[in-house]
Amino acid sequence: MSLQSALERLATYRANNTRASQDIFRNGLLVLQKSNFKKLGDDGKPFSSWTSLEQFTLASIDVGRLDIADQCLQLIADKFPNSPRIDCLIGIRMEATEPPETALKYYADELEADSANVVRAFICVSFVRLLSLQAIWKRRISILRRTGKVEKAVNELVQLLDTFYTDVEGWLELADMYASCNQYDHSFQALSHVLLLMPQNPFYVLQAAEIAYTSEDFPLAIKMFLTVVDMTDADDSEQLLQDSTPLGITVRAWFGVKLCTRRIAQNANLRSLSDTSAPKNLELLDELATERLRVAYSSSGQKGEIAKGRQEVFAWVATPLA
Repeated sequence: MSLQSALERLATYRANNTRASQDIFRNGLLVLQKSNFKKLGDDGKPFSSWTSLEQFTLASIDVGRLDIADQCLQLIADKFPNSPRIDCLIGIRMEATEPPETALKYYADELEADSANVVRAFICVSFVRLLSLQAIWKRRISILRRTGKVEKAVNELVQLLDTFYTDVEGWLELADMYASCNQYDHSFQALSHVLLLMPQNPFYVLQAAEIAYTSEDFPLAIKMFLTVVDMTDADDSEQLLQDSTPLGITVRAWFGVKLCTRRIAQNANLRSLSDTSAPKNLELLDELATERLRVAYSSSGQKGEIAKGRQEVFAWVATPLA
């Protein structure tokens, strides 16, 4: 592979925020070998940006080539001796070989380096340093969770989100932590912040619907499953519903609708924790979900193929509502 091809491949991974460590390492190593570690720069030289070298450093750690990672870290440190991003990279490198307690102490020292608390950092330090503090804080939280200190990890993540409210990944992580502890109400509350920040993403709505279903708030769950359908199914103005074929997460949402109609029908007096009213036309929704799932698993789909598990799905949806 040529040097130019390797650089283009690295740039593609970086632009798409893809962490394909094995391939990134192979291409990055080619760049470093052909440049002899001496032609790193910003304009037209082997690494088109120092972000590429940072990308290669992380890939080297991922694949266990710590010797190469150390060389990359030294190159970056020599170029940017006081860069806040180096601090986080050093911590990640430390996690690969040092005990968790050592890395936790390192991250704690870095968090306290600029101010007595991170809130003051909004006034005291630059935006770049803020991002570095956020990344370091999240690394510390990941270690706490990985070592089984979930309660402490949750507490620190809550503090982080109080400071960096728009961190969608942080809210998703918090929701996952609560769900892993069977605290589904708290998990749904965390996801509600995600929906405030990114209301246009149907995958997050589907995740919230499934958490609501797991917590047995079926009226709320069916409402959110139907929202997913509304966000992802074909637009009525372009294609009649009976002529469209549910695909992807739309199929999963229709499964959710079908499950919810059955659970609500089995217990009409079931209380909704969110005080959401159950749908009035429950039988019609059940029939619609049945029809949509039959279409999704029939041979009349857009690809003209019979879906796997067709007979099992047909038998399941044919079961009476009550």
